[in-house]
Amino acid sequence: MYRLFRSISQGLAFMILPFLPASNLFFPVGFVIAERVLYMPSMGFCLLVAYGVHRLSERWSRKATWCCLGLLLLTHSLKTYHRNADWESEYSIFMSGLKVNQRNAKLFNNVGHALESEGNFEEALQFFHKAVSVQEDDVGAHINVGRTYNHLKMFKEAEMAYLKAKSLLPKAKPGESYQARIAPNHLNVFLNLANLISKNATRLEEADLLYRQAISMRSDYTQAYINRGDILIKLNRTKEAQEVYERALLYDSANPDIYYNLGVVFLEQGKASQALAYLDKALEFDPEHEQALLNSAILLQELGRPELRKIARERLLKLLVKDEANERVHFNLGMLAMDDRNTDEAESWFRRAVHLKQDFRSALFNLALLLADDHRPLEAAPFLNQLVKYHPDHIKGLILLGDIYINNIKDLDAAENCYKRILQLDPINIQGLHNLCVVYVERGKLVQAQACLSHAHQLAPGEEYIGRHLQIVQTRINRLRQSPEASREKEIAFADYDPHEFGGTANAAAAVGATAAHLLDDTIDFQLMKNTVNSNNNQPPEAPEQQPDRRADADNEAVDGAASSSDNNLKTSLPHHHQQQQQQPDNPEPRQEPQLNGAHHGDPVFI
Repeated sequence: MYRLFRSISQGLAFMILPFLPASNLFFPVGFVIAERVLYMPSMGFCLLVAYGVHRLSERWSRKATWCCLGLLLLTHSLKTYHRNADWESEYSIFMSGLKVNQRNAKLFNNVGHALESEGNFEEALQFFHKAVSVQEDDVGAHINVGRTYNHLKMFKEAEMAYLKAKSLLPKAKPGESYQARIAPNHLNVFLNLANLISKNATRLEEADLLYRQAISMRSDYTQAYINRGDILIKLNRTKEAQEVYERALLYDSANPDIYYNLGVVFLEQGKASQALAYLDKALEFDPEHEQALLNSAILLQELGRPELRKIARERLLKLLVKDEANERVHFNLGMLAMDDRNTDEAESWFRRAVHLKQDFRSALFNLALLLADDHRPLEAAPFLNQLVKYHPDHIKGLILLGDIYINNIKDLDAAENCYKRILQLDPINIQGLHNLCVVYVERGKLVQAQACLSHAHQLAPGEEYIGRHLQIVQTRINRLRQSPEASREKEIAFADYDPHEFGGTANAAAAVGATAAHLLDDTIDFQLMKNTVNSNNNQPPEAPEQQPDRRADADNEAVDGAASSSDNNLKTSLPHHHQQQQQQPDNPEPRQEPQLNGAHHGDPVFI
């Protein structure tokens, strides 16, 4: 009897005692009970089974004993087979837990995370809300609710959830360390809330305060330093941003994102050589750092030295291997080809960029400009139409398109629409206004053209060509007035018009007639005006739209290039930011800014 009691006691001890700490019977353990906590207890169960088989074999026949053991093995094998189906996915394993326990918030959180990873945010939100209802003080559950609202672009609700999570954090007590009393993961609520708030440019100071609070609670919180530096740059406090990043290096000297962002700071300060040094340093620690590869390649191209362009090309081709569908890389390779005066290759790269992104404004404009400068305006027109379709406020594209309509397609209605659209966007755009005046001349509306040119001359008295063209039109009007017979030409030339079409006034229109007496003999061929439309429409390139691409956490285009044959090639700088996040003819627009590596791709996940 003693041996029986001892054996049973040993088996029960092995089975029960190791399980007690994880059983939640005496105190909450804070984690989901899983099979791993049954490894030791299963040893006790096996001891009891072995002892039972031994005792049965002494009392029963050997055959009956083996039948009982076989039945036990069969039932447990069937249970194991059935349980294997629960391990098909994260969703199925956690849902199996909910079948037996509906009061564990972490199970609901984990089911929500499984659905979130599949992009099913609406259903995930339901489980996160259930976790909050089961355990109202679960900070991680409130953070998960806020993050899911953020994915669903319900920003007001997301902010409320983050504020609720923040309110549940332990409050500081005099003489105690605030940092030690908060779980490290819960500090992410400050980052998530700040990232959300910073989307509103008027609330950047609030976001900065939240980052400073997170840093005060944990001095080595590197991600908070990185994100705060991003905010400071947006606030044009680049010197402070530099200090923040340099402090972050004290805690994480091998973080390539910090070196990259320091490079961005120096770019913002106009210190290209220092910026390039930090971008290269980022590549030392992470040779695959996409933003550093892209923006260092742009900087190397900016320097204009053939040997450095070779390095820039190598870096862009490296990016292309990583992502063949990156339209920005194709665009900048086209820029390098333009620098090397290889227009055929540049055209090919620009076309690929447009193929990958139909609304890529820089590639569309520069490709059209290249084709126009290559005396292929009819090929350029479709790309310009595509450009103004996606970007109806693109003034340079409208000017170039109007030029082609006048001089090549001979569609005055379409050209007039282009120039009037320009004046709607910019009423004092002299180039658009002058070219609209040329359309009036082409239509034979000389008095209207005279008023239009007079208005342009008032806006830009220093533009000599406008004065010359005004004299030409006045001379033609004088000739018609000296002609005694009536004609269709006269009727059109002196027809009434609305001065508001070109931004003029009725009083100014009335005054135009008074200038007709002071006319010059027409010794200038009017073809000059038509040619001037061309000569004044060698459009500069323009910067692509920003596309943030923040690598460190989950708002950057490459620099613009111009497809111009002009020898007067002005290069541009590479300002900061936003990425995540861009030439060759005269007066190019600024390049796209590089992106900082802040925490904006996505919020941390809590399980």
